Amino acid sequence: MESREERIARNEALFRDVNERIKEATLSEPSETLTLLCECGDVRCTQMVELPLNEYEETRGEGEQFLVVAGHEDEAVERVIKRANRVVLVEKRGESGEVARELDPRS
Repeated sequence: MESREERIARNEALFRDVNERIKEATLSEPSETLTLLCECGDVRCTQMVELPLNEYEETRGEGEQFLVVAGHEDEAVERVIKRANRVVLVEKRGESGEVARELDPRS
């Protein structure tokens, strides 16, 4: 049976995959803004975040990083790296970080 941390990481990785597809389908310039799904661990979440393409690309440098709507961060399994307006960049820790790296589509 998978742990809570692993389940959350898998949920977040699913949203990250969807956002990667959104980015690929959007032929934007680096200054343009993408509308993306919140990558929190709640599979029922349908909130959206807006981020310039170049900032989105910066977040994808590490497989354990995710973009979530402010208030959706779970400090029990992740640490906040950056807060900007309604968007929070989080980094998974421990077991959930390992799962997130394994499921990173860019690695």
